Amino acid sequence: MKLLLRQIIPALFFIVFTLMSCTAESKTYPVSSPDGKIAIQFKAVKGELFYSVHKEGKQILFDSRLGFTFTKGDTFNKNFKILKTETSVFDKTWEQPWGESREVRNDYKELKIFLQETKGHKRYLNIIFRVFNDGYGFRYEFPEQPNLKDFEIAKENTEFHFAKQSNAWWIPAYKEAYYESLARYTTFSKMDTVCTPLTIETGDGKYLAIHEANLTDYAKMNLYPKDSVTLACDLSPWSNGIKVYATAPFVTPWRTMIIAENINELVTSNIMLNLNEPSEIIDMSWIKPGRYMGIWWEIHLEKYTWSSGPKHGATTTNTKAYIDFAAANGFSGVLVEGWNVGWDGDWTKNGLSLDFTKAYPDFDIKEVTDYAKSKGIELIGHHETAGMATHYQDQLDNAFGFYQGYGVHVVKTGYVNPKLDNKELHDGQFAVRHYRKVVETAAKYHIMIDNHEPVMPTGIQRTWPNLMTQEAIRGQEYDAWATDGGSPPDHTTVFPFLRGLAGPMDFTPGTFNFENPTRKDTRVRTTIAKQLALFVVVYSPLQMASDAPENYRGVRAFDFIKSVPTTWEKTVIPDAKIGDYAIFARKDRNSENWFMGCITDENARELSLNLSFLDKNATYIAHIYSDGEGANWKTNPTAVKYEEKEVNSMQIIQVALAPGGGCAIHYVKKK
Repeated sequence: MKLLLRQIIPALFFIVFTLMSCTAESKTYPVSSPDGKIAIQFKAVKGELFYSVHKEGKQILFDSRLGFTFTKGDTFNKNFKILKTETSVFDKTWEQPWGESREVRNDYKELKIFLQETKGHKRYLNIIFRVFNDGYGFRYEFPEQPNLKDFEIAKENTEFHFAKQSNAWWIPAYKEAYYESLARYTTFSKMDTVCTPLTIETGDGKYLAIHEANLTDYAKMNLYPKDSVTLACDLSPWSNGIKVYATAPFVTPWRTMIIAENINELVTSNIMLNLNEPSEIIDMSWIKPGRYMGIWWEIHLEKYTWSSGPKHGATTTNTKAYIDFAAANGFSGVLVEGWNVGWDGDWTKNGLSLDFTKAYPDFDIKEVTDYAKSKGIELIGHHETAGMATHYQDQLDNAFGFYQGYGVHVVKTGYVNPKLDNKELHDGQFAVRHYRKVVETAAKYHIMIDNHEPVMPTGIQRTWPNLMTQEAIRGQEYDAWATDGGSPPDHTTVFPFLRGLAGPMDFTPGTFNFENPTRKDTRVRTTIAKQLALFVVVYSPLQMASDAPENYRGVRAFDFIKSVPTTWEKTVIPDAKIGDYAIFARKDRNSENWFMGCITDENARELSLNLSFLDKNATYIAHIYSDGEGANWKTNPTAVKYEEKEVNSMQIIQVALAPGGGCAIHYVKKK
């Protein structure tokens, strides 16, 4: 009976909601999710455009404004009439070439509203809503028309008018470069202008998350508090203040909101991916996830340098030693930073000297790539541009062609400069166009991209699956040189539910040696067990083990890193509390085995692990790497305990996490 009521009540609500819409306001149009629980209402009130959102009778958003202001004060948000509407349904499951799950169901109902101004130029505008069972997305469409061709957007008037003020996790826009900030947790009214994703705790164990999908030839959407319950869109501008240059026909990115019943729904939502187009790459056989290591962490610790000289890290000899270790331990690649000329002097101010086809004399790229191939390892190339985007773009074909000739299929790009070409933001329309050009050009040469200092990801990897992973996060490199001493232990318990909602993260876990010879007060603020757990919690299809080979040799915990996959069949989050702890479980795409990562903040805690995600009627051997006796991120980060247990899906097991600690488990299914 209870089940029947649960099915009937949402349907009854939607019927009542529709009748109210038809009688109370003639220009009101509703659309619901496939399960009938989420309902969106669009209406034009005296020519102005609004939408509102309900879930199961509970108001999520009150009437929220839509529309634009063009340059020179030309408003495009009022005096509209509704010409017609179209509705449709869609339900199809597609397979990812790599990802946090193999299959993705794309199931939604769509409402498309066709609008025209009643005065002035009488221009046309369409708005498209798609409603999923776990949220929605909408976008604006400027159709081809005689009275709107080239235009400039000064402001997008999209708003989110919430039913009540809530607490949110956020990082600031504009003030700190590259999104490399620690998250804040405040009410709306205490927020600055913030980046998306923005994650909201509703106070009843449920979550909302605002972001965007399919950011193409547009500026990134940021949000600012217009009042205590209303968040308004703020687009990242060009250096001249204009937000977007457009030519009709033209579409904006999708504005998205996840409406999650629990933390598992928040993380596993696929709304963003589903609002991107299917892959433009037909033959994806060359797109391969993998685990790699590289000449990187030791440069940050100043043992080596990017530039040439007596401490140069990217030498033929040093690279071959890394290749030997990678091959012996089942890795797929070795990253080499600082191999190309242009790093000498202050390269951050002299980016025009960087050449992506000329190596330093002590790095023989042919010898290195031939040797790597003989060992079954690929060189991962590196293109640091110092933010000189135009200079880099002029070299793209030559640079990627050069790598292709040596069998290099992965390139890590970088843009270390607060502004591209010393004037444009990393998430303005200029940057969006540039990053897309890089990814599309790379695809022509069968090259995968790991993009650092990017625009915030918006699901483009569905369309261009060679865009494997991106930074856009305060990564573990900060723990080598940050003046604040490194990221606090709770950092990793927040960003999987904030930045992580935007897609794969190149966070670079895997540090085992916590000594910092150059900055005594700066270090990785975790235990080794937590470093292992991060390989499960933090998703990236190209996953780096950050430390040097000598710090892995003879360490039992390294076995977990060697075994953990980088692409998954399924992901579940059995339990988490943002800012305190997190438990992630993922099933290997290529076996029957599961992996689990559990992490905590600065507080020690005991967690109960519900194993109901495991296959029923099966037995597993759990290989458990947990914090050892006396483990503590401050005083004893290297203590690790290893044990094996026979478990099944009916069990709940207990694990103890040290301050700043974690636990990593490999569940091997018994045959």
